[in-house]
Amino acid sequence: MELRHIRYLLAVADHGNFTRAAESLHISQPTLSQQIKQLERLLDVQLLDRSGRTVTLTDAGLVYAEHARNALRDLEAGERAVHDVQDLTRGHLRVAMTPTLTAYLIGPLMDRFHRAHPKVTVSVTETTQDRLEEDLLADAIDLGIAFSGTHTAGIDATALFTEHLSLVVGADHALATHAGPLPIADLAVQPLALLSRDFATRVHIDGYLADHDVAPRVAIDANSISALVEFTRRGTLGTVLPDAIARAHPDLRPVALVPALPSRTVELLRRRTVYHSAAARAFAAIAEDVGAMS
Repeated sequence: MELRHIRYLLAVADHGNFTRAAESLHISQPTLSQQIKQLERLLDVQLLDRSGRTVTLTDAGLVYAEHARNALRDLEAGERAVHDVQDLTRGHLRVAMTPTLTAYLIGPLMDRFHRAHPKVTVSVTETTQDRLEEDLLADAIDLGIAFSGTHTAGIDATALFTEHLSLVVGADHALATHAGPLPIADLAVQPLALLSRDFATRVHIDGYLADHDVAPRVAIDANSISALVEFTRRGTLGTVLPDAIARAHPDLRPVALVPALPSRTVELLRRRTVYHSAAARAFAAIAEDVGAMS
């Protein structure tokens, strides 16, 4: 048995089709089929059900694939560990964070990290919190930055700083010169542009509104912070953003609400019991330092 047998089996399981799996592996379909049959002979068990339009794992295949994924993931982590250079003269780091944090936190973090370790390359991904934790567990990323709460088993969290949210409007909006905090009940008549419901920030906002029996007028759902800023600065819509984003845009005005929007804790997330590279440890230290100054 060789590693390619595992990779080939998992490719077929993921694609549900020999042709697409072979294309993703850049090998011919007959070669792929032959290798899978060879693995089944070695294990003396049928791993794939080929009788339907979609190729699926048998019961035995499901059990084997679960262990195979874990083994392959650990081997790849071991390979990265072997090639990790402790003095950070080379290396690669994979970081993911939620959209609101990308809008104001990733810039200062990456500036400091790159200045300190210019030969380390970094991949930055913007994603939802659920997907971020899934990617951590799958070893698809090294570190994540998201929000406190109930995390998936196997995820360790370190608090970085507290994020404060406000209603935000454009400089020409009627509420831009509002004196004093705005009663939350008044928010029900204000057209809003908000992040779509698959984002943690929207869940946080919806929970706050529901707790105070306010049904918002959501004119626009968007999956982009930059889009929300663009909609809002033109003066007809309000949104909810971290105060740090509002401060960075002179044409936006934060409006305090009563009761205030609840703050939330920003956390650095890591997969438990996994090797953490020198680059990951260095980035974590910078993140914690930046958090302490926030």
